[in-house]
Amino acid sequence: MAKPAILAVDDDVDVLKSVERDLRTRYAKEYRVLRADSGEQALETLKQLKLRGDSVALFLVDQRMPGMSGVDFLAGAMKLEPEARRVLLTAYSDTDAAIRAINQVRLDHYLMKPWDPPEQHLYPVLDDLLNDWQASHRPPFEGLRVIGFRWEPRAHELKDFLGRNQIPFQWLEAEARERDPETRRLLESLPAGTTLPAVVFPDGQALSNPAPQEVAKKAGLKTTAETSFYDFAIVGAGPAGLAAAVYGASEGLETLLVDREGPGGQAGQSSRIENYLGFPSGLSGADLARRAVAQASRFGAEILAPQEAVKLRTDGPYRILTLRDGAEITSHAVLIATGLTWRRLNVPGVDRLTGAGVYYGAAMTEALSCSDQDVYVVGGANSAGQSAVFFARYARKVVILCRSESIREGMSQYLVEQIEQIPNIEVWNRAGVEEAMGETHLEKLRIRHGDGSGCEVAASALFVFIGAVPCTEWLRGVLPLDNHGFVLAGPDLPRDGGARPKGWPLDREPYLLETGLPGVFVAGDTRFGSIKRVASSVGEGSICVQMVHQYLSNVR
Repeated sequence: MAKPAILAVDDDVDVLKSVERDLRTRYAKEYRVLRADSGEQALETLKQLKLRGDSVALFLVDQRMPGMSGVDFLAGAMKLEPEARRVLLTAYSDTDAAIRAINQVRLDHYLMKPWDPPEQHLYPVLDDLLNDWQASHRPPFEGLRVIGFRWEPRAHELKDFLGRNQIPFQWLEAEARERDPETRRLLESLPAGTTLPAVVFPDGQALSNPAPQEVAKKAGLKTTAETSFYDFAIVGAGPAGLAAAVYGASEGLETLLVDREGPGGQAGQSSRIENYLGFPSGLSGADLARRAVAQASRFGAEILAPQEAVKLRTDGPYRILTLRDGAEITSHAVLIATGLTWRRLNVPGVDRLTGAGVYYGAAMTEALSCSDQDVYVVGGANSAGQSAVFFARYARKVVILCRSESIREGMSQYLVEQIEQIPNIEVWNRAGVEEAMGETHLEKLRIRHGDGSGCEVAASALFVFIGAVPCTEWLRGVLPLDNHGFVLAGPDLPRDGGARPKGWPLDREPYLLETGLPGVFVAGDTRFGSIKRVASSVGEGSICVQMVHQYLSNVR
């Protein structure tokens, strides 16, 4: 944490040097001593400090300065740093102004020039004021800050991106500027012309309405590969891809893992996974992803995120991935573990309000914003149930809209029992959303019940879990897919009555998880016929590495 600052302001260069010398002599170990030769320069310095999240403990300001007097400066500084102690340096003729300033800017003390010796006239006063400040000071948040309007889709996109990549951040709602001094001070410190949402970094740099890729670059996330060739390239950092990265790297393969959003996949958005082997108390999807990333990195796997593979082609024994930025990655073997994306809810109003009250997946970054409000969850499987349990900690009421006769048809028994014991969760069976309504954000839902009746309900948030589709459109025409886009592999590859799958070029049978292209494997939810469970995806990712070794033994 940066040391809090003491800011000295005086237009007389010789006096300013003397003030700075005496302050450094006494306080340099605990405080940064800064100086400015005008009130205008001091206010700019203060704005930069606020953007960096740094604190100012004390202002020591000359009263008689051209352009902006000391009292005028303190009046402006109070808006940005109201808790800092305020001391005015005055000549004998300015004592009346200093006395008036006690009420005008809540002046803590005024000192007569000259103050020599400082041990007698300066330090005792400042010691008391700094001790008072330390006693009441709350250190500011040191990390990245996002400020914007709650219902702005880009703001949700940024929060979701940071959450997925486990970058700690503080969210400040611009609407709260009148009641929240910290939000108001940060808004007033932003450079002129800044468009919200804005992302403010610990060094004070503010990005105006940035795309996630801009934030990723500034935050130090890795999006460019260290080299152009790897033994094993993995596309998708869900449980299957992460498991493959751990086992591949630990067994000596030069391994690259690429993900377009951030590690964890859909599982990474889960608020609680309670039936994963070895964690009797459960763990969140984010925790599982964080542990797996640390493990893969420790073994030497290289991880690029956010980065997206957009094309796959072959060149003799090599498998070549083209990334979104145009870079190409060559490898001997590739694993497709791109997982699933949530199926869109095709009813009026939903597309227009997505990111402004309508969300796909758990969107845990929105939980605090749902405090004491009514939340609706659409879906009847585990993801919907886990999210409902999580949001029930914050919302006044959570309603699960399940189109089947009972959530027991698609949800694990342990989760059903949890839901039944939480008083602010309601389950509406045979019900679904007919329309989402609101001008700038979600305000109401029209619900249709199985008996044909309908109703309108007030709603602040709608979370959608109505099934998922594979992220394989970029592979169409390259690998065999089923009618729904799932990748076919091993015994599921199409055959025309021959001994080998259609178009298969080798004398051997494809390995269990090998696609129609030798050396290209598939694991996890993307694979046709997979079991949609975290443990199953982890298992497939790990056993795939053994098949990669078998394949490499023939092509190296």
